[in-house]
Amino acid sequence: GNMGLAAENILQRQFKAEAPCEKWVTDITEFRAGGQKLYLSPILDLFNGEIVAWETACRPTEELVKRMLNKGLESLAEGEKPLLHSDQGWHYRIKSYQSDLADKGLVQSMSRKGNCLDNAVMENFFGHLKEEIYYRRDYRSVEELENAVNEYITYWNQKRIKLSLGGLSPVEYRTEYQKAG
Repeated sequence: GNMGLAAENILQRQFKAEAPCEKWVTDITEFRAGGQKLYLSPILDLFNGEIVAWETACRPTEELVKRMLNKGLESLAEGEKPLLHSDQGWHYRIKSYQSDLADKGLVQSMSRKGNCLDNAVMENFFGHLKEEIYYRRDYRSVEELENAVNEYITYWNQKRIKLSLGGLSPVEYRTEYQKAG
């Protein structure tokens, strides 16, 4: 079959990262608008909460996750090999996904079955996103919703300050870190 095995939970809820591109987490969330569904598949860097790559689609396909992963991999500098943590969803157990990770030297980690706390930071991001732009809003079409999601992620990365980052946005925090390095 084209399904690989579930990876072990290497992350073990160690949500702190010492540097960018050390620990990444990913998941998929679903929205509805205008009688259709929209799926968002992002990668979040645990160093600063930045969404380093994301893709949206009307169906939660293998292709959606592959496009997201490729964007994430393209963002890496030479020698950067983050741990990539997800749940045990079928997307992350497809052999081609697992071999793409292995080819680039990334280690795969997975939550224990049905344990959403193992990926709490990603769940938390989805919570903020839905609270701030989705709940109590009426989008007429998935295109309108998709634009709002893309705008929000750009805002999240570049403008939305986090107290845990000393009042900086994720991008500002990473930039300061890289300057200091």
